[in-house]
Amino acid sequence: MTLGLTISHGFKHQTYRVLPAASSLCCIPPSSSSSSSSSSPNNKMARRGMVSRAKKVQMNSTLPDDVAALVQKHAMQPQTSASLQTLMKTGRGELLSKTYKEESLSETFHTKTATKRILLQVASFLRRELPIRLAHRIQDLDCVPLMRDMPSVIKVKDIYAQSLLTLSSMPKIHTSAQEEDFANSLETLYQRHSNVLIQMAKGAFELRAAVRDGQIKHARTKTSGALHFEQMEECHDFLDRFYMSRVGIRVLAGQYLALRQPPLENYIGMICHQTSPLEIVRHAVDDASMMCCRKFGDAPEVIISGRLDLTFPYIPTHLHYILLELLKNAMRATVEHHGVDNHYPPVRVIIADGNENEDVVIKVADEGGGIPRSHVKKIWSYLFTTANPSIQESMMTFSGDVDHSVDSPLAGLGYGLPISRSYARYFGGDVSIMSMEGYGTDAFVYLTRMGRSREPVSVVVVVVAWV
Repeated sequence: MTLGLTISHGFKHQTYRVLPAASSLCCIPPSSSSSSSSSSPNNKMARRGMVSRAKKVQMNSTLPDDVAALVQKHAMQPQTSASLQTLMKTGRGELLSKTYKEESLSETFHTKTATKRILLQVASFLRRELPIRLAHRIQDLDCVPLMRDMPSVIKVKDIYAQSLLTLSSMPKIHTSAQEEDFANSLETLYQRHSNVLIQMAKGAFELRAAVRDGQIKHARTKTSGALHFEQMEECHDFLDRFYMSRVGIRVLAGQYLALRQPPLENYIGMICHQTSPLEIVRHAVDDASMMCCRKFGDAPEVIISGRLDLTFPYIPTHLHYILLELLKNAMRATVEHHGVDNHYPPVRVIIADGNENEDVVIKVADEGGGIPRSHVKKIWSYLFTTANPSIQESMMTFSGDVDHSVDSPLAGLGYGLPISRSYARYFGGDVSIMSMEGYGTDAFVYLTRMGRSREPVSVVVVVVAWV
């Protein structure tokens, strides 16, 4: 298993200037304000989970009866949220006493034994927790209107159901041999789920096409007959829940699998306790520049300033994805607004932090012409994209094994920004956009400094009705 960032280099003409610091299921899906562009880092929905609303959707589950019963059994149990700090403490063995109370975990406790028991503790937790999370998502996939019938969404539900069956059949973990068997099975499942994000984005594309072709007529407005994708609240709420939950599942599984690998300097599993925003920005600029040059033949300069010496605990791959998305959007907008072969104003990245600050804040500012005010809410929609239809068609045939690939085009199936926000919100942060049409856009990434914020576990109220 490869850990850390996969970085692509090779465009030597790209320049930096670093400035000094200055069954039959009836679902009651939760509501969400996710389509609002005015969300703040203190947004209660993002930090505490979703609140259910009283709108019932009834459908006939396509799951076999035995699988549906298993889903119902696990979905009746609550999910357990985690925080960055908890993941780090668990990886260091600081919470072993909660499991092994009969022994004194003192300085005489051997490192090898502690490491073995850390893995047993984490594996036992995941054996219980992951089926619960998968079951909640399967119910959600079964209930979401419109999207549940899309071929790509059905494939994702099948993947989740197969994974639930595999994990549910695993015996309780008491020995190192059982822990190793569990790890091998989980790693296989981890790879199987690696392109689920792309599959769900294809599902959104299929929904657009179905509405456009008249296959879903009731989704059109009464006045014009045109579909307002950004107003399809239930689909948006579902996708917010699904992607946030998926981030959580990937973090829990990825952290455990990383703990089983030879340790890397400054890392506890996949968490780097000295993550450098400057280094992540540089890597993201390299990747975004390569993608921009591949598309347009050139890329704007990037100027980085602010707290260049800052380090804090975070998952580097998450921050890299967020910054790559914002930087490639900024570069694309700059080149398209000013024209190929013209002089481009630089994209500016500012890293802000202070001893009393609640958040680390990173701003990506461009002079790419901005976003029309009527589009600001739409940019947070999974069903909205500015990509050329031919590019969208090519993304439907994209067969990469991972979700986040620099092989994808600058604009694709329209999920980059909302997914970036999900990554930030997972540990209590946020992403917000402020735009001045005719001039440019400022994107702000908020990341909590202390890592105490717990993941927002979505709540779906499910009523089982046998029909």
